[in-house]
Amino acid sequence: MPLLSLITYAPLIGVAGILALRLMGRPEDAKVVSASKWIAFVTTLATFALSVLLVLQYDPSNPGFQFVEEAPWFAGLSYRMGVDGISVLFVLLTAFLMPLCIAASWTSIEKRVPEYMIAFLVLETLVIGVFCALDLVLFYIFFEFGLVPMFLIIGIWGGRRVYAAFKFFLYTLLGSVLMLAAILYMIATTGTASIPELMAYDFPGGVQTWLWLAFFASFAVKMPMWPVHTWLPDAHVEAPTAGSVILAGILLKMGGYGFMRFSLPMFPNASELFAPLVFAMSVIAVIYTSLVAFRQTDIKKLIAYSSVAHMGFVTMGIFSGNAAGEQGALFQMISHGVISGALFLCVGVVYDRMHTREIAFYGGLVNRMPWYAAVFMLFTMGNVGLPGTSGFVGEILTMTGAYQASTWTAFLAATGVILSAVYALTLYRRVMFGELTNPKLAAITDLDWREVAIFAPLIVSTLYLGVQPNIVFNLTAASVDQLVAVYQAAIGG
Repeated sequence: MPLLSLITYAPLIGVAGILALRLMGRPEDAKVVSASKWIAFVTTLATFALSVLLVLQYDPSNPGFQFVEEAPWFAGLSYRMGVDGISVLFVLLTAFLMPLCIAASWTSIEKRVPEYMIAFLVLETLVIGVFCALDLVLFYIFFEFGLVPMFLIIGIWGGRRVYAAFKFFLYTLLGSVLMLAAILYMIATTGTASIPELMAYDFPGGVQTWLWLAFFASFAVKMPMWPVHTWLPDAHVEAPTAGSVILAGILLKMGGYGFMRFSLPMFPNASELFAPLVFAMSVIAVIYTSLVAFRQTDIKKLIAYSSVAHMGFVTMGIFSGNAAGEQGALFQMISHGVISGALFLCVGVVYDRMHTREIAFYGGLVNRMPWYAAVFMLFTMGNVGLPGTSGFVGEILTMTGAYQASTWTAFLAATGVILSAVYALTLYRRVMFGELTNPKLAAITDLDWREVAIFAPLIVSTLYLGVQPNIVFNLTAASVDQLVAVYQAAIGG
């Protein structure tokens, strides 16, 4: 059974079901709206179940690609799919977050609901395809077409929609134009678009430099790294809650995945050459965006800048070129996907009730929403990197890896841990503690059963990964060790 193709295209079955509903009734019909929600939710749950089956059948001792599918495609290209220890957990993370996003949108999205559900299902197919593709052209198609549904989600169901949607689209598309040129050159030079074959190909040093820069332009914007991060806060603020969850939880990880799949194994000499540049950009991202986050007046924007800072730890770990850094970067991306997604859902809870994200509007919420305050506290602590939460493991490992490669980088990045505690705890104090001074908050209600059901798996994941990180490391170890061995051999380490 082609399990990867089944997981990748399963959401499109839901798309077909919703489109069939639309043909039978008006999109505004209450029955069509309700059925669209249930079809999307059941489809994403089924996709998640298939992804769990994938992880259970995955052999952690094999560092190579598994569940490989290959078939002739067009113009000499092949349809190739496969996963290894670096990509398999991203498939699971995507499938895990999607049903939560559908559930979070249940009452907050009121216009063009069938189209909204279709956009999310198509986005799920495209994102999973990115992590499964083993052909350069197929990867590029999935990577780029993922922009379209996200553009529509921000542009149609967002706030100040058009500006943020176009900024998101243009930034990420312009970065990818250079990557397309590099892909075409690689195929013309090597005669293959197979990613496993290209990983084994020895590109000359000068060529590596230019190819590395072309791929870096795309992945740095997608991460996003400083200074090409400015599209992210705008996109987050204007996107609907579920859009922000997917943006922070999954789409940002495509950049980090790209560095680990392409930059390190295919262009190792260039990666070593530019590692100091990446370290400098990572440290600036960690410190600068943490300071910017502290000065924000919008809760969502603060968390968006926090994401840029945390991605700084990821790039630092990836380009350290050692096992601790790579494992830490992978774990940090998985952990950040859960924690940042949960934080944006927390913002969505109060926004749905009061329709504002201004920090000054709130204060004393713990008096009216004790359960919400407890949940927000847990994810704030995870975001800060408190031991016992998943946030701690990724940060400590990326800094350990960076320390082995560059002492000053690790030392400066460590200040980001302190700064993250400053802005995160300040936000929590201003929103939750003190007297309930705003009379408009007197009628605000605590979490309902639907919101509790959404947060429960995120809480369990954050705590379980914090105390049992080996559940991730056992799956990723063989592939990461192979990546590090290939990289070190290529640079003469």
